[in-house]
Parts: sequence; structure tokens; C-alpha cells
Amino acid sequence: MKKLRSRQDLTDLREACIKAISKEKVKILVCGGTGCVAGGSLDIYARLQELMEERNIPVEVELADEPHGDVVGIKRSGCHGFCEMGPLVRIEPQGWLYTRVKLEDCEEIVDVTIVKGECIDRLAYRQNGEIYRRQDEIPFYAKQHRVVLEHCGHINALSIREYLAVDGYKALEKALFDMTPGEILDEVETSNLRGRGGGGFPTGRKWKSCARQKETPRYIVCNGDEGDPGAFMDRSIMEGDPHRLIEGMILAGIAIGSSDGYIYVRAEYPLAVDRLREAIRQAEEIGLLGDDILGTGFSFHMHINRGAGAFVCGEGSALTASIEGKRGMPRVKPPRTVEHGLFGKPTNLNNVETYANVPMIITEGALWYRSIGPEKSPGTKAFALTGNINNTGLIEVPMGTTLREVIFDIGGGMRGDGRFKAVQIGGPSGGCLTENELDIPLDFDSLKKVGAMIGSGGLVVMDDSTCMVEVARFFMNFTQNESCGKCVPCREGTKRMLEILERIVAGQGKDGDIELLEELADTISNTALCGLGKTAPSPVLSTIHSFRSEYEAHIYEKRCPAGACAKLRRFVIDEDKCRGCSKCARNCPVNAITGVVKKPFVIDQDKCIKCGACITNCAFGAIKEEA
Repeated sequence: MKKLRSRQDLTDLREACIKAISKEKVKILVCGGTGCVAGGSLDIYARLQELMEERNIPVEVELADEPHGDVVGIKRSGCHGFCEMGPLVRIEPQGWLYTRVKLEDCEEIVDVTIVKGECIDRLAYRQNGEIYRRQDEIPFYAKQHRVVLEHCGHINALSIREYLAVDGYKALEKALFDMTPGEILDEVETSNLRGRGGGGFPTGRKWKSCARQKETPRYIVCNGDEGDPGAFMDRSIMEGDPHRLIEGMILAGIAIGSSDGYIYVRAEYPLAVDRLREAIRQAEEIGLLGDDILGTGFSFHMHINRGAGAFVCGEGSALTASIEGKRGMPRVKPPRTVEHGLFGKPTNLNNVETYANVPMIITEGALWYRSIGPEKSPGTKAFALTGNINNTGLIEVPMGTTLREVIFDIGGGMRGDGRFKAVQIGGPSGGCLTENELDIPLDFDSLKKVGAMIGSGGLVVMDDSTCMVEVARFFMNFTQNESCGKCVPCREGTKRMLEILERIVAGQGKDGDIELLEELADTISNTALCGLGKTAPSPVLSTIHSFRSEYEAHIYEKRCPAGACAKLRRFVIDEDKCRGCSKCARNCPVNAITGVVKKPFVIDQDKCIKCGACITNCAFGAIKEEA
């Protein structure tokens, strides 16, 4: 493709791309997100292409410059979201979604769907005996409102031409030719877009603060680190719609007067890095990145930095230090990042989802954006839905949607016979919400009132088989390992809290442990240097608040009510059912079971190592685990 030199050049190319995509009579969109790739979706993509070529079906993997006749387009898209059902294949224009597709299904897809135009019902999604052929009819998708994720799963994630065909870079065109930097700042501020990285700080206010700084150069930085366990929203945007992120960052560059953007991506996201690099290369090749963009005199260059997997580098000052080649450790504030950030210069830092919202705000307007969701937290939010739930995956809903709608309408309720117990929201920095909070709207202010936070958007749903003390221990173990060690409260305080929690789940808790945990949590929250330390005790405090009786059962009764803590398991023999066959005693690895043949045996609880071998070997169901 030739380099674009003017607005008209961009218009002409977009029209050519729209014409080319209209020639695709059928589109096959094979999910190329990390989850489906792990399930073999790239092999499915290659096999479908191979089969169509064998049958002399005109096929196109990239939009042609000058299309001749109707073709079948086969594309590697981004994440479709319904990860539980992958690998996924979407058929357009019918909107059919095939779930759990296998390599051996490819021939039928080509012969029945592509050649005959018929839906393969056995590959369609089923729920409660009903078949859902169209993706938008599936309950998982029906209540979603996709804005940031609208292109993920619907276009070739590796094609700038397809992005242009769906009005990509139209916001950039408008910003360069029809708006001033001040007008862009006003539009973003009027939209009341709040940062999607967790804190919910008003984006327009941050941009204006950075633009006011007299020192230059100024930098645009994107936080793509996304270190929360169970979170993959930003990864899916980078993999599935990388040009949208790039466009959002260029818009920020125009608004605050910056010519350099840095994307900080965690090393565990190799697919996202590869697709970002390809997207940047494509944008540079046609002149939408680089010097003198579209002949306007505005220049913007993009750089990718890979993190080493340090959770603390999600904090602004630690992230910029890492980009500079230093150890990722937070510094004392003020000055804030907008004043003294990357290379000591004014820096605007937002996460992936925040930047990805901006193009639609510029093209559709702030009032359109504010029409979605509540007034003080407008727009949509992407969540990674995981845990003991039927439908796991990536979702996007209007702010203000309740947890009940997300978990039971979109998520399909609890898996198996489990009963909802709690949901961890906001990752290690967030807290647990219970059945009493299911009808709380998911927005920044409502969650803050109950001691929780949206965070980056991870939702881990737990049922009644989950031990909440163990959940607290898991998250404390994570934050303690991820502490950079710079400040004493976080380095030593989280270690002490972890030691107490480990004692409790091991059956060695003692009177006063709960109060000591609360005291340590208060000290750490009030004295830690950065956000990681200040919020590290949140999962502990929220579980104590909502499930104090579980802590007390562990400490005083040496019992785990959920039966999940191995060292608190207690096996007993029912005298009425025991036949005295001695098989349990013969298979006990520590000789904890004794007795006389043909009489009930007994278990020495002091010797028992809780391995469960006795239950496995008892043919009469005489041994059970006490709750």
C-alpha cells in the first residue's frame, strides 16, 4: 500500500477497503485469541483454508486491492469472548457461531456451511435443550453491550485494511482536520470517561493536567501490564483490535502535544506483542504513524516495551522506571506522573481499555458516550468472568449492570450443584462481595461504598465449596510475592499477614489472630508507599467482614466449613457400617487406623495425614469426612 499524504488519500483507501469487504459473500472468523489458540484454532484456520483451496472455492485471507468477483473471506479474528466454548468459529453474514470446533469438523463446515449455506446444528450452542444458532441470540451475548470489544471477533485482527473498512482511524481524521487539541480535551472531559485500570480517575482531567505542563517533551504511555490473577481484558483488546488502541493513543498525543507513545506489555502476552508490532508496522507503512501524518505536520511514533511479569509495574512510577531500564519500584509522590513521569518529563498514563474508548468518543461525541450507563460512571466495562460458573469468558456490559445480571444471566449461574457464595472483584486489590451485594450496580462509586473496587475488571466467582480463608491466603501470597520490597509496611507487613493465614489454614490458628490481621491490615493500608501495598489487605479485610465465622471455625474448632483445607480434614469411621475387613488399615500409609478384624476400626486423628486413602479403599462406605 502506498503512503497516505492527505485526507483524501485516507478517504480513497477506506472506500476501497469497504468495497473489497463487500465482495466477501461469506466470512469465516476463526477465533485467534489466546484461549482458542491454545485449543488448536490456528490449525482449524489452516485446515479450512486448505479445504477450500482443494475445492477451488475462491478464498481471501487479506482484503484485495482490486477485488474480482465474490470470494469467501477467512480470517483470524480476536477473542470472541465465549472462552468456555472455544475454539469458536463465526459465520457471516448469517451470524452463526460454532462452538468447541475440532479439526475433524472442518470438512463439514466447508461442505455444508460454505457450499450449501446451511447451519450445522450440532456445532451450535445449546442451553436447557434449546439451540442458539446466531451469536447475538445466545444468552451469554444477549445482555452485553460491546463498545470497546465491538470489533473483537468480527474483523481480521492482523489487517489495517479491515480496521479502515469499519471506520477505523476516522476519529484520527476528525481530530487532525476538524478539531483543535483543546476541543479534543474538552470532548474527553465532557464524556466523563473514567480510567478503566482500577482507580476510575477522570481521563479528561488527567489529560488536561498533562497538557498544562510547560516542560517538554511530553509522553503518552499505555499500561498493558494487567497483572491481576484471572484478568485478560486488555490482552484481548491488544490481540483482537490493536489498531483501536493505537488510534486512541495517537488521539491522546494530539490532545496533549506529544509525539511519542509507549505501550508497556507484560512478557506473558507474546501474541499481543506480535499483533501490536504488526499493527504498528502497518500503520507506519501507510503513513498513519510516523512523521507528518496525512500531511498535517503532526508526528507520532510508537514503541513497545515488554515487562518482566512484575505486578508492581502496574503502578505508574514503577512502570515508567521499568521502561527507562531501571528496577520497577514506585517512588514517593508528589510529583505525579503527569508532572514527572517517563524520563522525568510530563507523562499521560492510561490503561489499554481507557485508550480504546477514546476513538468512539471522538467520532460519536461525548453525549453519545454519556447516554450509556450511569451519569457518574458512564460507558461500558469489560470483565473477565472466571471461577465456579457455567459460562466463563470475556464480557462487556454497561456500567451500572448488577452482579446478579452478570453472574446469573450472562454467566449462566453456578456450575453443577454449587451455590453462589462470593465473587472476588478487583483482583488482589479488591474484595469479596456476597449474596447480599448481588444487586449492587457495577460502577466505581457504588462499589467503593461497600469496600470493593472494579480494578482492571477481573471477576472470580466462588461457590460453597470454596474456603474464604484460603482465598484470602491465596491473594496475600500473591501480593507478598509481588511486593517490590521498597517500603517496610508492605515488605514485612504482608509477610506477617501471610504467616498468620498459613497457620490458620493449617489448623494452627490461635486466639487473637483475627484481631492481629485487622491491626496489621490497618497499618499497611495507611503507611505503604504505593497502591499495591495500600490495597494488599483488602481481600483479607473483606473476607473477615463477610465470613468471620469461617475464620473462627478454623481457629477455635480446627474445622474448615467448606472442607477445602487439607490439614483440617477429619475422617471418621461409622461403627454401624464398618464390617471390620481391615482394608482401610492395610492401605493407610502412616498406620493411623487400628482395630480387630470383624469389629469396627478407629482412626487416630493425631497420626492421620488427611490423604483420603481410607475412603478410597473402603468398599462399604463406612468412612466419611466430617464437615
